[in-house]
Amino acid sequence: MMPFWEHDMVRTAANFSVAVLCIVVFLALFELVTKYKNWEEIRNGNVAVAMATGGKIFGISNIFRYALDRHESLLSMIGWGLYGFLLLLAAYFIYEFLTPKFDIDEEIANDNRAVGFISMVISVGLSFVIGEGIQ
Repeated sequence: MMPFWEHDMVRTAANFSVAVLCIVVFLALFELVTKYKNWEEIRNGNVAVAMATGGKIFGISNIFRYALDRHESLLSMIGWGLYGFLLLLAAYFIYEFLTPKFDIDEEIANDNRAVGFISMVISVGLSFVIGEGIQ
């Protein structure tokens, strides 16, 4: 008989639980570095914030998808997910640095959907690059 922790359904539930917990923690960290409150802005109908936040959720999830695909242990998956998140966070600061004519956070907080869309695409696109680099 297969040990409990090696059962496919148990491993799937464990991977899911850890990934969701990490996504929640990483989103909270993203909120600390932005000048707006994500969920408050989304509740108020700010589409730019919703797009930027959705891109971050997709990006983090995609990084964990690659980490799960290439690593057997939960600890290894968490480590690579954290590393991927830090790279995604660095991309956020690079994006802010490369747009000196306006403040990204301020534009997104003001519901500038063009800036929110680009922010979303950067998070999604770079998550594939980061994920592919996971060994």
